Formats: sequence, structure tokens, C-alpha cells
Amino acid sequence: MDSITLEIFKSLYTSVAEEMGASLRRTAFSPNIKERRDYSCAVFNRHGKIIAQGDHMPVHLGSMPMSVAAAIEHCQLEPGDVIILNDPYAGGTHLPDVTLVAPVYDESARHLWFYVANRAHHADIGGATPGSMGKANEIYQEGLRIPPIHLVNCGVLNKEIFQLLLANVRVNEERKGDLTAQLGALRVGAERLKEIEARYGFKQCDQYAQELIEYTARMMRRTLQDLPDGEYAAEDYLDDDGESETPVRIAVRINISGARATIDFTGSDPQVRGPINAVEAITVSAVYYVFRCLIPSDVPASAGVLSPLEIITPKGTIINALPPAPVAGGNVETSQRIVDVLLKALAQAAPALIPAASQGTMNNLTIGGWDHERNREFAYYETVAGGMGARPGADGLSAIHTHMTNSLNTPVEALEYAYPLRVWQYSIRRDSGGDGQHCGGDGVIREIELLSGAQVSLLSDRRRFAPYGLAGGLPGQCGETEFVSPTNQSERLPGKFSRMMSAKDRIIIKTPGGGGFGRA
Repeated sequence: MDSITLEIFKSLYTSVAEEMGASLRRTAFSPNIKERRDYSCAVFNRHGKIIAQGDHMPVHLGSMPMSVAAAIEHCQLEPGDVIILNDPYAGGTHLPDVTLVAPVYDESARHLWFYVANRAHHADIGGATPGSMGKANEIYQEGLRIPPIHLVNCGVLNKEIFQLLLANVRVNEERKGDLTAQLGALRVGAERLKEIEARYGFKQCDQYAQELIEYTARMMRRTLQDLPDGEYAAEDYLDDDGESETPVRIAVRINISGARATIDFTGSDPQVRGPINAVEAITVSAVYYVFRCLIPSDVPASAGVLSPLEIITPKGTIINALPPAPVAGGNVETSQRIVDVLLKALAQAAPALIPAASQGTMNNLTIGGWDHERNREFAYYETVAGGMGARPGADGLSAIHTHMTNSLNTPVEALEYAYPLRVWQYSIRRDSGGDGQHCGGDGVIREIELLSGAQVSLLSDRRRFAPYGLAGGLPGQCGETEFVSPTNQSERLPGKFSRMMSAKDRIIIKTPGGGGFGRA
């Protein structure tokens, strides 16, 4: 294999994923996708192995291969087919993340060349609470659960399935627009892959797709060889599951031996009643993200990252829950804590590489109800940024999304235009980062007033257990949530709640700061 040609194919396949994402963003209806870019796109070879992905959401991209594998296993994919799924127990993550998978065949429709896939977080997918991210005791309360099924058969939309989906979600016109945008993005990806094949021929395209995977695997093995052999253990806690005040333990042991590593989560707590359980795809995604970050060079984001890794996830635990456990927060909160635990363990092996803990939560806020001014339903979802952990040699960044989320904020103008909400304050939470030789980044303060009565839900963490510092650095401040009435009476709220609020009520979210690094 020629190294220059390999780099060309790496850029070609990555550009396909990026263009898919640009198409999805431009044509989507919801601010969550258009403004926050809560979506991901990827390209897979004919065997269903990921070969390229866009610069999108880590929590999506590391788990999407399991969705593609589920689609291939459960469905016969013919030319023009599109599979839809969101089932966390069949390759998905949590129910609002809807994945579409399509095969790419040659012009004769006889030879399979590639697969393309995208995943988008829909601002509502049904369930007991608007936004589908509220408190729940079983997955059936969280929304519509879609196993791998055909949304498109031989190029023809399955209208019955489409109507069934739209009949079970809020703001269904917005859902319809977002799903249509996802379908269009798949078509863009398929067309670009066909153009690449027309230029280079399938044999060369296929060979270099496989070589991208093998090259990443070689670089991952080399990175592991540069780390000292040994066993590195760590643990950390989620505040609670929203149903009780009992902390939830996540533990890991990383055994590095030469060019291989075993990541064992034995010792993590059993799955819980509240909606913070993570499925296996989430845990694998977090491992994928952390170990890819260890590779010093810009390697292809392919399946090769996981080749030298053995991941042990005991079933029935918080990191590999079994149905019908609720999982909405596993994707957004537990994934962040898994990353924190992995980095804490790896800091023992590579102290000069690993940063202190970032905010460790996505502060998932959903507000939904009836917009009386516009006379229509609305469902608003957003994750709120916080502080990045300080690094060995640099301060952490403030007011930024970190680790498993790579989304943006919803601009105030877009938020107030689309929803019956008014932003009173959006500022940096000064001095919330941990002190140290290098200081952790600061969190933010987001204060929102409701202009119509609505159901407000929050799934957040790091309200009790602060983001840790490293090498003598101090922890960042915990997050806080506050309710303020029209008469300015305030009430401290827990990190996980769902309640009705009235017009002119306000909610204030103060996000955690990052941990410091080194003694001040």
C-alpha cells in the first residue's frame, strides 16, 4: 500500500462523512440539529466496519458501528433500502438518537460496496415527558422504541411506518423534517462514494478502506507499547439515579501488556431504577473515544482503534444494562463518568498526557408544552456547556462542551425565535474551575424564563461529586440548579427532576467547572 494514496483515501472518505453532516445540518428543521449540530455521520466498508467519520459527536460515533451491525444482522439490505432504529438494546444508545443505515451498491445493483449511516438526536421521540429525557423507571416511559426495520424499501418510503412514527411523537412536523433531512444526507453520501469508485475503481477503494482500519490498529498498538505495562485502577461516582440518593459507582481496571490492553469494568454497581443506565454500546463508545485520544497522530477514525482492546462489561450493571432498564441518561451522563474513570486510571500510566476531570455532565434540559402565542406544540432540548479540566501545561477552557459531546449551544436569538422562552442570563460562572498550577475552565450560568406553562425536565450530574483535579490540583465546583418564581422566591432543585412550571417562572442552571492540574 502506498502511504500517499492512503492519505488521499483517508481524506476522501472523511470528506464524504463531513458532507453528509453538512447536508443534514442545512436541511434539518429543529434547532437541536441545525444550531447545536447534535448529529453524526459515518462511512462503513462492505463488511460493516467503520472507515471514516465526520468531526461530530463522540458518543454517537463510537456506538454507531453496533447500530450498523444490528441493521445488517436483522435486515436484508437491498439496493435503495434504508433501515431505521433507535433501540438501545439493539445497537442504539438512547431513544432520541435515531439512526438510519443504507447500503451502497454498484449501478448493476448486484455488488455491495459500502454502507452509510447517520444518527440525529430528535428533540422528542414520545414517552411520558416532552423531550423524552425525563425521569423514568423503565424504557417504555422514555419514548418510542424502534428495532431495526425498513423505513425505505427499494427506494420507496414505507409510508405506514413513517406515519406510525409521526403519530407517536410530539411536534411531528419537526420530526418529519429531521427524518427527511437524514434520508437526504444518506443519499449525498452514497452519491459521493459512487463518484470515488468511478475515479479509482472498486478494487482499490476496497483495499484502501481495509488498510485504513489496519493502519489505525497499528498506531493504536504502537501507542499502547509506549505506555508502561501494568494494571491501573480507578473509580468515580454518579450523584444518584434520580430515584434515591444513593451514589452509583463506576469502576475500571486497565491492564496494559505490550501492544494490547484489557479494560475491565467489573466492580461497577448493578443497573439502577432511574434513567442513568448505560447500554454496552455507550461503554464501548467511551472506551473508543478515550483510547483514540491517546494516539498522538491524526489517524483515521476507523474500527482499528478497538482491535488491540478487550472490553469487559458485566451484564446487568450500570455500564451494560439489560431491558427494560431506562437509559436516557446513560448516553449523556453515565458516558461522561465512564470517560472520567478511564482518564483517572490512565493518568497513573501517562501523567504527562491526561487532563483533570472536565465538568462531567451534559446538563440535559428539556422544556415542552403548548406555545399559546403561536398556538402549537413545542419541545426544546439542549445540553449546557461547562468547564474543561486543566491540562499538563495549559489551563482548561471555559464554557465548552467536552468529551462525549461535541455539540454547540443554541444561540439566544434562535432559541427565543423558535420557542416561548426568554433568556435572562447566559454568562461564564467565574471562579468555578479548580485552582492549580493550571486552572480548570469555568462553567456557565444559563437562566431561562418560560413564557408559557410547560413541563421542565433536567438530567444532570456533578451536583455532589465534584470534577477531580490531578497532580495536586483542586476540584472544580459542583453544579447547581435553581427555580425562581415571578415573585423572586427561589428554590434549590436536584440534579434530576421533572415538574410543571408556569409562565414567568425561571430556571437557572450553573454548570460545574473543570478540575485543576498541579499544585498552585
